[in-house]
Amino acid sequence: MTAIRSYSFLRGALLLDAVATGATALLAVIAAGPLSGLLGLPSELLRGAGLVLVPFVLLVAWSGSRQQAPALAVNAIIALNAAWVVASLGLLASGAVSPTLLGYAFVIGQALVVGGFAELQFIGRRKARTQPAL
Repeated sequence: MTAIRSYSFLRGALLLDAVATGATALLAVIAAGPLSGLLGLPSELLRGAGLVLVPFVLLVAWSGSRQQAPALAVNAIIALNAAWVVASLGLLASGAVSPTLLGYAFVIGQALVVGGFAELQFIGRRKARTQPAL
């Protein structure tokens, strides 16, 4: 199995992603009802999204805690983050939901943050690959 040697930038990006995504997932699961009213998004969608994020958070936290992160896991995390951005923006464009202004801001804002994590992880992956062996 191909592994990426420990590199603090990549590990930091993964762990920051795990913490932020974990907090978002917890909030979505616990407060789906109140958030639904504020955001104009169905509580089932919010709760479901939060539950879907749980295994992702575990994968990201595990990968970030390794001395050598499996390259396949890091590549999957980057791809899943990119897919989340596309799905989030696609949800808004689809007309399937009728979010409030705050709901639009929330969906777009979290998509930008997730896209930022993907970019940081991509940069960290590339830097880790070019690091000289110790």
